[in-house]
Amino acid sequence: MRTLISTAFISLDGVVEGPGGEPGYRNSGWTFKDVEFLPEAFEIKGREQQEAAAILMGRTSYEAFSPVWPDMADFADYKLMPKYVVSTTLTEDDLVSNWGETTILRTLDEVAALKGTEGGPIIVHGSASLNRALSDAGLIDRYHLVVFPLLLGAGKRLFSATDKDTQKLKLVEHEAYANGLQKNVFDVVR
Repeated sequence: MRTLISTAFISLDGVVEGPGGEPGYRNSGWTFKDVEFLPEAFEIKGREQQEAAAILMGRTSYEAFSPVWPDMADFADYKLMPKYVVSTTLTEDDLVSNWGETTILRTLDEVAALKGTEGGPIIVHGSASLNRALSDAGLIDRYHLVVFPLLLGAGKRLFSATDKDTQKLKLVEHEAYANGLQKNVFDVVR
C-alpha cells in the first residue's frame, strides 16, 4: 500500500487558495508578499521531491502547474516521476507533452486502486477540492503543512466542512521558524 501525502501552504485559518500568485483570488501570492523568506522553513518542499514516487493532482492544479513546472529547475525531480490527474473532464489531448508520464484518473475509486499498487509515496500538490474529497474518503495518510501566520478570510480551504466522524492525527514532525511559519507533519491515525 502506497502512502498518500497531502502537502500544502496553508494560512492559520485554513486557506490554501492562490499561495503562489494564481489569478482570481484577492490575496493571491500571500506566501511571498507578507512573510519574510527563510530557506530553512521550506526544507520540507525539497525533501518531498526526493521522497515522492508520484504526483497526484486535480484538473485545476494540473492546468496551473503543467505550463510552468516542467521547465523550472526548482521542480526538476517532479519532471521524471509519474503524474496522475483526477478529472472527469480532462482528455489525453489536454495533457502537456514535456512533463513525462501522465495518467488521468476519473474517480476516487481509481485513486484508491493506485494506492494499492507497489511503489513509493504519492504526493498531492495544490488541488483543494481533490484534497477535501480524498480526506472525506479516508484516502490521505499524511499531511505536510507549512502554516503561515496569516488570516486570509475567504478562500478555498484544505479541509471540508462535511459532518463526519472525528479523524485523529498524530504529530510526527514540527518546527517553528523566526518568520512565524510552522512546519507540521501529521500521520492519519487509523
